[in-house]
Amino acid sequence: MKRAKRRKNLKEHGSKPVQQNHSTLHIHPTLENNINEIKQSIGNSMDIIVREFLIQEKLNGAIIYTKGLTDLQMVQELLESLMLQINGDKWIQYEDIKKSILTVSQIEEHKEMGQLLTGLLSGDSILFLEGYETALLINTRQWKGRDVSEPITQPVVRGPQEAFTETLITNTALIRRKIRDENLWIENRQIGTRTKTDVAIAYINGVADDAIVEEVRSRLDKIKIDGILEGGYIEEYIQDSTYSPFPTVYNTERPDTVAANLLEGRIAIIVDGTPFVLIVPALFVQFFQASEDYYLRSDFGVIRILRLFTFFISLLAPSLYIAITTFHQEMLQTSLLISLAAQLEGIPFPAFVEASLMALTFEILREAGIRMPKVIGSAISIVGAIVLGEAAYTAGLVSPAMVIVVSITAIASFVTPAFTMSISIRILRFVLMIFAATFGLYGILIALFGLTLHLCSLRSFGVPYLSPIGPFNMNDQKDVLFRFPWPAMHNRPSFLQQQDQQRQSTERKEPKR
Repeated sequence: MKRAKRRKNLKEHGSKPVQQNHSTLHIHPTLENNINEIKQSIGNSMDIIVREFLIQEKLNGAIIYTKGLTDLQMVQELLESLMLQINGDKWIQYEDIKKSILTVSQIEEHKEMGQLLTGLLSGDSILFLEGYETALLINTRQWKGRDVSEPITQPVVRGPQEAFTETLITNTALIRRKIRDENLWIENRQIGTRTKTDVAIAYINGVADDAIVEEVRSRLDKIKIDGILEGGYIEEYIQDSTYSPFPTVYNTERPDTVAANLLEGRIAIIVDGTPFVLIVPALFVQFFQASEDYYLRSDFGVIRILRLFTFFISLLAPSLYIAITTFHQEMLQTSLLISLAAQLEGIPFPAFVEASLMALTFEILREAGIRMPKVIGSAISIVGAIVLGEAAYTAGLVSPAMVIVVSITAIASFVTPAFTMSISIRILRFVLMIFAATFGLYGILIALFGLTLHLCSLRSFGVPYLSPIGPFNMNDQKDVLFRFPWPAMHNRPSFLQQQDQQRQSTERKEPKR
């Protein structure tokens, strides 16, 4: 009988309570009804505080706030300004409270519960008054956040030593500090039906291409998901090629890098809760540029050439070793060939298996060093690499030449400034090793040819991924492989199709002698 009755109740009322849509629910003139509606909407959560009070012993009111997200000192000042209000026999009106009593800098008036609940869960306070069908949403947000610290993933020797934090307002302030221009526009929107994460779009009006800005807005507005917890969620939704190993959205934790890209005409996407800012459009050469390239006077891009060289080393070194030792021994000098043959005499595995085991072991050590606590993480990665390499050589499982090749490859992979590009290199390295073990140097050429075609087909918000190399633009080569001195770079890169191409005046004053 009990089971049948339970089934009947489930059939009539459903297995779960029906969720109310508060976005269009209007505020009731009765104070008690509004308070009950707020409590029921949030499930009588213990961190939602309701403080009822009287104004001049005539008007009932209530302030509702979220403990831990709200500045309690500001709430105390609000209560004092309302409860200690004395105005003779004059009846205090709603407009008086809004215009002359509350001294808070930001107040919004709303008539629907949905907007109030979103603000309440963001740290704002709600002010209800008896007899009124509107409520005030008061900005009292304050929560503990991490202070501005040094960059962790993108350090520099010379340059600003500050990085973004997890707070959106702090990050926008760091950008405003770099670009004090009224044309720096920052648009805000909320993404995520449940998290309602604040996402900001920053660009310089009059410099950035309006078509790209509109495309960014369109792609963000199309995101329909219950929650956004990090900028990586946004990146996967707005990128042009979902299954490409190469990133088409750039991310950085440095405010000076964001400011430099905004000045070139790019758009920054700032997500609340993450210290990394997304930048679009993103190009292939951009992932090998560091902010330090523009601060060192004597560099002019020489280190950038070194980064590109190490990119090819980390991508091709193991596959070239496999191809030459397996298929093309005639390419080696006789003395070197004899030395390698002596080393490989007692090795039980072919070159491909040998390289795969060593590369996979190093990837495991690198991942373990990242996941372990900082105190012992670096020790495990360094000691583990030395001990395992020496033990593998002593046991006769790998040759000394293979240890050298894998070590150089691993060191070269750390030179790439952008971590997302280094991940792509690590994945493609194994693909090239398979082609090398199957077809030798011909397989490597086939893989590189297909890789080049893939890079040529990629776009980032309509901009070719290999710009300005492919398609080639002579005028934009001043900041690609080499960096020309600042006085020589008069215009911004034209492939971004900015509205304002000129970066600086062409007139240069000669120094007085």
